[in-house]
Amino acid sequence: MEVVVTEAEIQKLYDRLQSDAEQAGYHLNPDEGIAKDLVRGLIVNEKRHGYQGCPCRLSAGDLKKDLDIVCPCFYRDSDLSEFDMCYCALYVSGALLSGEKEAASIPERRPPLEQRQLQEAGHTAAESGVSGSPVNCADLSKPVWRCRVCGYLCGRDEPPEVCPICKAKKERFERFI
Repeated sequence: MEVVVTEAEIQKLYDRLQSDAEQAGYHLNPDEGIAKDLVRGLIVNEKRHGYQGCPCRLSAGDLKKDLDIVCPCFYRDSDLSEFDMCYCALYVSGALLSGEKEAASIPERRPPLEQRQLQEAGHTAAESGVSGSPVNCADLSKPVWRCRVCGYLCGRDEPPEVCPICKAKKERFERFI
């Protein structure tokens, strides 16, 4: 089934992403044609699956299985730091934007399917290689939530609806402590 996306939908999401990115210190790809093609892919995925999965990765069509690749994906900041753009090239670094650096290929950071399936099967953070915290958890009055996209931490009963740093939605948070 072909998904129809209008130019008005693309422009609306592009403008919103551009504004959100700049407010948070990020930059969209300066090639508007490439950026808008990627935005089109986000809209297609949202219409198909109900969420804006990365247009450059295969989606399982299940939000729970694809949380790591919902835009902005968990890998964006690492890719920007190391390669000056994210895997799909929607987001670029200031150095790439200014011409100080040139675009290069980016390896896939998403773990292989087998590793993701192990994580889904209930392996703990320690088993997955995530380091623990030196905080005495018994001293905390509220749980600590971590944004899996940018690492933002907050202590409250529930995670925020939207990450104040990267604008990821509530479901992108995990209980940290």
